[in-house]
Amino acid sequence: MSAKDSMAKEYFADNARFADLCNNILYGGREVILPENLKERDTTEVLTALGLDKKTIAMQKMRDIFKNASIKYTGKSYVVLIGVENQSDIHYAIPVKNMFYDVMAYGNQVKETAKKHRKEKDTATSDEFLSGFTKEDKLIPVITITVYLGTKEWDGPRKLSDMFGDVDEELLPFIPDYRINLLAPREITDFTGFRTSIRQLFEVLKNAYDKEKMQEVLQNDEKFSKVDRETVEAINLFAGTDIDIDEKEEVIDMCKAWEEQKNEGRELGREEGRELGREEGRIRQAKVTALKLQKKGHSIEDIAECVDFDEETVKKWLVS
Repeated sequence: MSAKDSMAKEYFADNARFADLCNNILYGGREVILPENLKERDTTEVLTALGLDKKTIAMQKMRDIFKNASIKYTGKSYVVLIGVENQSDIHYAIPVKNMFYDVMAYGNQVKETAKKHRKEKDTATSDEFLSGFTKEDKLIPVITITVYLGTKEWDGPRKLSDMFGDVDEELLPFIPDYRINLLAPREITDFTGFRTSIRQLFEVLKNAYDKEKMQEVLQNDEKFSKVDRETVEAINLFAGTDIDIDEKEEVIDMCKAWEEQKNEGRELGREEGRELGREEGRIRQAKVTALKLQKKGHSIEDIAECVDFDEETVKKWLVS
């Protein structure tokens, strides 16, 4: 597992951040899913099926994050299974990948229900017995959210049909489609609905390609004066910044750290400029000296030793 994969899983597995993420995608920022009503589920999906030769085939896929969400909304209670798939790079087959996760999650629900009925021997009809599922049995809805943590614009598919070539339009109504739930920071226009520090992470990712915009965001948003350590580490990793993090601090003033970094960069640039200027001056003087010595009949070896440059470099000067 790469550092980015590991960081993303750990970062969004936090219930407060997970709830914040889901509320923005599913409820427009309204605080409906609460952190205390989230329960971790096994991220490994294993589904068995019969192959063409009637032998059992086991399929296994591991999600990034998978949680059970108990939701109380509009006077009713609901249970939903929510998975988050993190992408630091664009995945051009993401609809198929996510669809497979969801199919396995539904398949496992049917399998577990059938196992329960076999154990209790409570199916009333032959149809129910063969199905392993009764008319009263219900599936728990599964939602998969794709979080894109790259700084480029997402140009990958957003639904299964985006991956098709030319298709007869008369056939389209008969081909099931599958749409992904994508969160891409570059596409967010309003960050005020976020209640956790993922807001700062997404704002930086949105503007990481433009240093002037980044500067404007950091200067005009007070929330960047107090950013938790984990978020700053995530910003450094995914946005490619190099914000200095004091080992003793759990909360970082990103505005101050960014300004200090800029000042250090300016000073370093000035010093590099001075060094470059000194080196260029030394080379110019060495060339002048080399030409004078050549006119006086000195050998390349003697000239190189005198000006303190290698013979090949001196030859190029004298030829040019």
